Amino acid sequence: MAAQEAAVDSVRDREIGVEQEHLDKVYRRLEEKIHEAEFLMNDAAQRGQVGTPGALAERDAQVFRAGIHLNRLNNEFEDFLFGRIDLLLGKDGKKGPDGAYTAVEPAEGAVREDEGGKYAEIAETLHIGRIGVLDSDYAPLVIDWRAPAAAPFYRSTPVDPGRVVRRRVIRSKGRKVLGVEDDLMRPELTATLDGAELPVIGDGALMAALGQARSHTMRDIVASIQAEQDLVIRAPAASVTYVEGGPGTGKTAVALHRAAYLLYQDRRRYAGGILIVSPTPLLVAYTEGVLPSLGEEGQVAIRAVGSLVDGAEATAYDDPAVARIKGSSRMLQVLRKAARGALETSEPARGRTRRGAPGRGGAGQDAGQLSFGEAEAAEESGEGGRSGEGGTKTPGAVTPTRLRVVAFGRRVELEAEELRRIRHAVLGGTAPVNLLRPRARKLLLDALWSRSGAAGRHTDPELAAELRASFDDDITSEDSFIEFLDAWWPELTPRGVLVAMADERRLGRWARRVLTPGETRRLARSLARLDASGHGPLSVHDVALLDELQTLLGTPARPRKKREYDPLDALTGLEELMPQREETQRERAERLAQERTEYAHVIVDEAQDLTPMQWRMVGRRGRTATWTVVGDPAQSSWSDPDEAAAARDEALGSRPRRRFELTVNYRNPAEIAELAARVLALAMPGMKSPAAVRSTGVEPRFVTTGGARGTVAGPDLAQLVRDEAARLLDQVDGTVGVVVAMRRREEAARWLAGLGERVVALGSLEAKGLEYDATVVVSPAEIADESPAGLRVLYVALTRATQQLTVVSGERDEPDAAGVPDLLRE
Repeated sequence: MAAQEAAVDSVRDREIGVEQEHLDKVYRRLEEKIHEAEFLMNDAAQRGQVGTPGALAERDAQVFRAGIHLNRLNNEFEDFLFGRIDLLLGKDGKKGPDGAYTAVEPAEGAVREDEGGKYAEIAETLHIGRIGVLDSDYAPLVIDWRAPAAAPFYRSTPVDPGRVVRRRVIRSKGRKVLGVEDDLMRPELTATLDGAELPVIGDGALMAALGQARSHTMRDIVASIQAEQDLVIRAPAASVTYVEGGPGTGKTAVALHRAAYLLYQDRRRYAGGILIVSPTPLLVAYTEGVLPSLGEEGQVAIRAVGSLVDGAEATAYDDPAVARIKGSSRMLQVLRKAARGALETSEPARGRTRRGAPGRGGAGQDAGQLSFGEAEAAEESGEGGRSGEGGTKTPGAVTPTRLRVVAFGRRVELEAEELRRIRHAVLGGTAPVNLLRPRARKLLLDALWSRSGAAGRHTDPELAAELRASFDDDITSEDSFIEFLDAWWPELTPRGVLVAMADERRLGRWARRVLTPGETRRLARSLARLDASGHGPLSVHDVALLDELQTLLGTPARPRKKREYDPLDALTGLEELMPQREETQRERAERLAQERTEYAHVIVDEAQDLTPMQWRMVGRRGRTATWTVVGDPAQSSWSDPDEAAAARDEALGSRPRRRFELTVNYRNPAEIAELAARVLALAMPGMKSPAAVRSTGVEPRFVTTGGARGTVAGPDLAQLVRDEAARLLDQVDGTVGVVVAMRRREEAARWLAGLGERVVALGSLEAKGLEYDATVVVSPAEIADESPAGLRVLYVALTRATQQLTVVSGERDEPDAAGVPDLLRE
């Protein structure tokens, strides 16, 4: 046995040496390419000394291209080279642009057969990596993983091997090869390479990939993507690709690799950008390193749901009852009324801002009346209702109820009733509120013109038109009229409307017959955490409300900012040739990337968790996009999946759907998957769990400090969880996640203080999409009782571990003599 193991180790070391030699060759070639790129940079700098506009333009273009190339080459990724396939002779001798033969099926006679069995010679070997690398003779040293020639690395199976005889996973770090693992696609075949029999190392590529320890940064699973996953990644991008799969089936990895593949296949089409929407910031941090490691930087935005609105970041959590209110599609009716109702208030101002000046307190004049001719005095005395830069209204500021002007020597007034009639007429349509200000201004002038009696002074149409134009110019040039309009029809902001909704009395008017009084009270109190300017802790549900309000309110057109003067233009002579130079294509691309609100392709990860209001928010970013929607109904944390499905279908529109299902659980060993399946049976009877592909022989561990009723006090629970986390840190090489009910997140972080970076405490809703070598799930009953979707959330928590799971019973778990809580018993 010892001799056999030594022989295996000798073969393994030899094969590692073979791959190390090839990797060294690849890096030598990369260094040559880096020197070439540096030469181009220096050459471009020399061209710039010529000083002519043509030379400068050529220099800029060359520096830009060379800089991109150099930046890409200087990135030495972990696992730069990760795969290899050994292939039979193909049907034809055609080569693709990457230097590899294009044949998919083996040639006739590639496999010989005699009485001793089947034999073949390896005709081609391809190494698969992050980017393609050619040698000086343009032969492939590395094939880009997205190239057609690399497809057999993922798609080949023993059932349908194609030309592949052996598939090898190469584990490397930086410039060093750490190990190799092989799969035989044609086990019945005796294959030779350079006259020697083809060696096979390890128990198989998939199991080797699964056995690796996880880190807090996601390891991409390019090397272990199986056929069903690869079909999704390479599916045509038209319409909607909908992917379902249970825990551990690789949904997130598939989504990320699909983004990179689409860019590789059609970069021009997806120059508009690809948006990947993740459920939590933790998952964004966990996954954002994958795409750069696949060679796709700059074109893909990975955003958490709570970060989709610029200038807003979700940092707070709503309790489940409030979350159900804010996420429901009923909120759309409330927001529509609030967007219009926030224009008007009779309450004293909580603060107002003179144009360009800090806010000042002051009460409204005559219960909110403000008239033309009196506004200036009110401004000086601190009274009145106008507020905000450029007419932006401070929540609670007074709406004036009278407009008084002097025209043609007589006083003309519009009283409150007339002003209400005009406002009602303006708001009669569905246009955004802020975009209706010009129409409001016009109707005010029409009413004043009618009251002035000047309409009948001239029968000549031209003279009448001149008089009316003069009237309008005179009225609208007066500061006091502008101030009245700013106060009567201010520019509203989404944050300002949310603050107005924190007033339970006003919210009750807008939510009448939509929300119950209790729901109205909870909603108003949750928004009370915002200050008078609308800033303060926001939840993911608040961010969706802000986005909806931005659509309902609209943004008035702003004057385009003039391009700043560049002194280099004068020095180079470009100022004379192009005194009003338009922005370059690069400048335009950078500006559009910063301003981008819509994308060419949208990928939604963990789509089952999006609320109806969040679907509306995401849908606006992909109105003309193609979509990839990835989710699992069994993991949904939203209490009304049917309502969310309706909102999803509305966001996706009438685009055709293409559906895929991922059925294999690569993450959890069978022992953990079986335990989680018990909860799934309670949460969604009849739903089938994905099949686990491996077994470790390590059963889940159950611990409690109490008896059958589990009488666990707070300090005892804290020590128990800490001890279990410390034990698991000794048992596994990677990370340990401690999953608790959302209300215990901060408490659990204190329990684990001092244990190091490999252990992390997270709330049940934060665990979605993450994985750890080992997990500690604390009090299943607490997690299950958090919300109507609590059992599904518990199912998620139990499926995060790749190696070991400990379940700690709390006061409400009722463990049996073996410590198994009631929710997890058979």
